[in-house]
Amino acid sequence: MIYNELQKRIISSIILIPITFFLIIKGSLIFTIFLVFFFLICSYEWINLNKNFIIKTIGIIYLFLSSFSAFLLRDTFSYEVFILIMVICISTDLGGYFFGKFFKGPKLTKISPKKTYSGVVGSFIFSVIFAILYKNLSFFNLSINIILPIFNENELYYKILFIVFVLIISLFSQLGDLLISYFKRLSNVKDTGKLIPGHGGLLDRVDGIIFAIPTSYLILINLNLNQ
Repeated sequence: MIYNELQKRIISSIILIPITFFLIIKGSLIFTIFLVFFFLICSYEWINLNKNFIIKTIGIIYLFLSSFSAFLLRDTFSYEVFILIMVICISTDLGGYFFGKFFKGPKLTKISPKKTYSGVVGSFIFSVIFAILYKNLSFFNLSINIILPIFNENELYYKILFIVFVLIISLFSQLGDLLISYFKRLSNVKDTGKLIPGHGGLLDRVDGIIFAIPTSYLILINLNLNQ
């Protein structure tokens, strides 16, 4: 049973991740359409997850703002930066999973029983490692009008600033994961939906991303204004 679920997760990831990255790189109208469908599906799952009208409304408004932030992030700072945020979120999930499975240890919270302190540490470590690897790849060349020193300068100050940025995004990704887990626990459900085999609903997969993207946009736009 566990093997079958893992197999489904791997197959789904192999299919979905390249498609998502293609749409991010492509940009323009196709990316906007993708964001519209993203917002509608997540909103549908959120509505089904919660019974309280006020919580439903706040959630939908937030999902719209998060989706709009994704558009602004892609439009303002190029697809390379957008993919960097995706890399941070994905590596955060991977680090939490592998460290949690291997080191185990004390549970983090009752909200999500599978989360451990070792998983939190692993999330931070993986996010920094993979973000640095990605940034140093030859194709990470920001061809944008406004180039932020945090991505390009080799001075120690900017290197530290970049790592701090990654850790903040990783933190918000983990907080998003916990928050959606909290609402799933309130509703006594395992997943927000059944859209993605082995993963559950779309909201299950993007719970961290919908918090990481607005956070990253706000940080980067402020860095840009202050440079």
